Amino acid sequence: MKKLGLALGGGAARGLAHIGVLEVLEREGIAVDMIAGTSIGAAVGALYAQGKSAGRIKELVLDTGWRRLVSLVDLTLPRSGFIEGTRIKNLLKSIMGDIDFSELKIPLACVATDIQSGEEVVISDGPVLEGVRASISIPVIFTAVKWRDRYLVDGELVNPVPVSTVREMGADFVIAVNVIPPMGVRLQPSKESKPPGIFQSMLHSLYIAIYSLVESNLAGADMVIEPKLPHIGYGDFHRGSESIAQGEIAAKALIEQIKQQL
Repeated sequence: MKKLGLALGGGAARGLAHIGVLEVLEREGIAVDMIAGTSIGAAVGALYAQGKSAGRIKELVLDTGWRRLVSLVDLTLPRSGFIEGTRIKNLLKSIMGDIDFSELKIPLACVATDIQSGEEVVISDGPVLEGVRASISIPVIFTAVKWRDRYLVDGELVNPVPVSTVREMGADFVIAVNVIPPMGVRLQPSKESKPPGIFQSMLHSLYIAIYSLVESNLAGADMVIEPKLPHIGYGDFHRGSESIAQGEIAAKALIEQIKQQL
């Protein structure tokens, strides 16, 4: 049996679609052997690697208030970012606790970026919370995280869908989940849509800049799942249930192919 690795990419609120993908794999009896995650992919991957079911993760995300993520910020103006991140760290801690990487039921790697050298940093030991907090630290919006004499920010800058990372972990078959659409796909406005604020604008700018990296990442995967999310903005955490549903739809469409190849 091939060792199955999941590469869960970044994409802010759109990355909640990863939960829907996990729901389908779980329902179909497809066991995941290892996970590499970037940004929101690291957060969702960490919860699944702990042994939480996809259904339980869905409950945590929708009930605990990730949809209120943007309001759980410390709006100070430190030198390295708008948001100091203590409240978000506390929120993550309330969901995943103080577990160490060595205690996880599924091997996990969180991808971050050294903001001073531009190097990719893969975190797979020590406290899981530190790895996730570093991986989700969007530059300028969040302050950099100090980790072993390095200052780390969001791994999307160097490896937005970490296919190469999960290969290095030993995966024989890699499923990549990408929620960043190709250039030219515009956010579909809703009736109540407003002009993008600073948070949305900065997120969109990030994903425009990194899309060429996404394409090269996906080339190394055996299967790519891409939920259709043009109607959901990167900061729309309040629309988590919609993102999850789209992940489920996209995974269902490819499940027979995945079974055949495994």
